[in-house]
Amino acid sequence: MSQRADLDTALQTHADFLAGGHDFQGDISMLATSELVGTILETAMLASNMRFAAVARVTGDRWVACRTVDEINFGMLEGDEIEINSTFCRSVRDTAEMVIFNDVNTDEVYQNHPIAAKFGIVSYASIPIYRTDKSFFGTLCVIDTEPRNVKNPKVVAMLKMFADVIGQSLETEERLEAQTRKVEEERKLSRVQEEFVAVLGHDLRNPVAAFGSGLRQLAKLDLPPKAQQIVPMMQSSLYRMNDLIENILLHAKARMGGGIQITAIPDAPLAEAIEHVVEEVRMASPEREINLDIDIRHAVSCDAPRIAQAVANLVSNAVRHGTPDTPIDVRGTSDEREVSIAITNEGQAVPETVQQSLFQPFQRGASASDEGLGLGLYIASTIATAHNGRIEVETKDAKTTFAFKLPLGLEVT
Repeated sequence: MSQRADLDTALQTHADFLAGGHDFQGDISMLATSELVGTILETAMLASNMRFAAVARVTGDRWVACRTVDEINFGMLEGDEIEINSTFCRSVRDTAEMVIFNDVNTDEVYQNHPIAAKFGIVSYASIPIYRTDKSFFGTLCVIDTEPRNVKNPKVVAMLKMFADVIGQSLETEERLEAQTRKVEEERKLSRVQEEFVAVLGHDLRNPVAAFGSGLRQLAKLDLPPKAQQIVPMMQSSLYRMNDLIENILLHAKARMGGGIQITAIPDAPLAEAIEHVVEEVRMASPEREINLDIDIRHAVSCDAPRIAQAVANLVSNAVRHGTPDTPIDVRGTSDEREVSIAITNEGQAVPETVQQSLFQPFQRGASASDEGLGLGLYIASTIATAHNGRIEVETKDAKTTFAFKLPLGLEVT
């Protein structure tokens, strides 16, 4: 038994961190407020398809969470501590080797492992984090309660890279010069992170396009009944995958380029572009009734494909959050001042307190079944802003309307 356990068996918690009295207060504060680490954890979850990610401080007898992103409701917050013998991370520290498995139920090494059983862990990866002086700091962990292909070599390589980036960001404030170098390095690493996300999204486009082409060919064949049911489901999943890729690419480009760039043309074919994307959403969600009424009688100077993308995000949002057996209405109108594309669905009202954060990146709905990265509304809002427009939200009589509005007099560039 460790010396600390002999003296005091009480584990510290998030409350100790909030009170400023945690034994690892400095480490937790540094990571809990780091935008870089937050981005890395979100991206690590995206890359590994896992629903929990954390950076933990690990010593010979302590395991303390310094930063977490939790979509499984483990209830683990910054400062919370787990008894070191109840973690895999002690082995990572002692051996300098990763602990990683796709499915604990079938893994040759970790099958029936008591730690996995205690916390309901099915898939897991723990990567060592070292400071720049090669001393051990802790671990980067990703966890899920369902089987995931986390042992994929590309995923493992990305997690190692993320752990290296975190380790390089752990500079102390012993000297002002060292702190200045640290800030500059974090800026560079943040840029690398955005570029990585952009490259990742770009490289995914070709296989997704090939997959879509194959599905279209399959749909034309005389398939057996079971296959006729499966192909539309695959097409729906492919649509959502492509939607995620487009949103994360646009987000990454906006971050690196200072905002979303648009190319407005006079009398743009806006109605046709909206009809096209609405039809795509209909194909991806055949079980939902989506009504379309476009009556735009004024010439509009805009970037029609970009606005169509924003409308697609808003309609997809209505599909996810609207009551399943009620219709979604998409209505486009215009007057002498502006164009309005309104998307209305029935469902749970959006509280005014929540409306303020709806258009921030990586904001997701409260439902545990909510899908996506939380970029759709953010991208739509950014596209509206680029057109000198706005998105208005209104909830009335159990119906929620997102109205994309842009002025007719946009200057063409």
